Amino acid sequence: MSQRIDLATFPTPEQRPRLVRWLRRGWASLIERQELVVGLLLLLFGVALSFGTSTFFTSTNLLNVALGFSWYAIAAFGAMMVIIVGGIDLSVGAVMALAALISALVLQAGLPLALALLSGALCGALVGLTNGLLVGRTGLPPFMVTLGTMGITRGVALSLTSGAPVLDLSAGFRYLGQADLRLGALSIPLPVVWMALLAALVSFLLHQTVLGRYIYTVGRSERALRVAGISPVRLKTGVYALSGVLAACAGMIMTARLGVAAPMAASGYELDIIAAAVIGGASLFGGEGTVTGVLLGAALIQVVRNGVVLLGLTNQNQWQFVTIGAMILLVLLLDYWRRRRV
Repeated sequence: MSQRIDLATFPTPEQRPRLVRWLRRGWASLIERQELVVGLLLLLFGVALSFGTSTFFTSTNLLNVALGFSWYAIAAFGAMMVIIVGGIDLSVGAVMALAALISALVLQAGLPLALALLSGALCGALVGLTNGLLVGRTGLPPFMVTLGTMGITRGVALSLTSGAPVLDLSAGFRYLGQADLRLGALSIPLPVVWMALLAALVSFLLHQTVLGRYIYTVGRSERALRVAGISPVRLKTGVYALSGVLAACAGMIMTARLGVAAPMAASGYELDIIAAAVIGGASLFGGEGTVTGVLLGAALIQVVRNGVVLLGLTNQNQWQFVTIGAMILLVLLLDYWRRRRV
């Protein structure tokens, strides 16, 4: 027996334009909030994995997910700021490796832990400063500049130890990555704590300081910044240097967790780091990006990786690449549609 269709439930010709306008406004409102889109995708993947596996929503697995993207996110905070000022930094992965290797060599020489950490941070600042000066002073394309410094930085890391890893890191250094912060029955890995602290600091810098307003302004209109008497070149140079320091911190935390400093560590990480920033809402046109978006983007990438493993899919790497690539294209299209409306 066929089911009767009540035509009265369908929009009338007079109602249809109103419905179309409502749908258009809803779509426009959605694409204006990329963080919301990424949050919804994260929720969607989480719900799907909770039905597909019995272990995804356990506290142990969720902490492992947070641990897995902690150093990616820390480096992505700096990459996001570089993207905000209209640049790109492909050297972040190589900086992670070199900074960690230098700190490990300083420790191996018997010098204090504080000096080792400072040496690693200065290494990152130096590479970032070089990037900033080359991009800002000469006007060279940031993609090519940072591609070049990526190769140089990786080559220096390989030459320092002839490609050999540095083992037997001090207990104090390993503590920074392997210890847990206990909150009652919950044990939070220290890398997650460092990520949260640095996220708060970078967010404060961007949203509560004059410098943060200048960073957003240079990505939107360098001319407006010059009229205000601020040098865009100096600002960009400082942002690249800060990106290098954050990448160095990420590399040292990662190495402290793994317990070994390797010249080829973090190889290929620059793609995931930039992807986390872009998926989280950092516009490649400059002037947009938030720490919350970076955290959501990094979390989404790690949830995809974790889900592929938990589901036991064959060709896991291929599925990860396809999914992450599709998400990057999606957010780029959202950014394009959003800018067409302006």
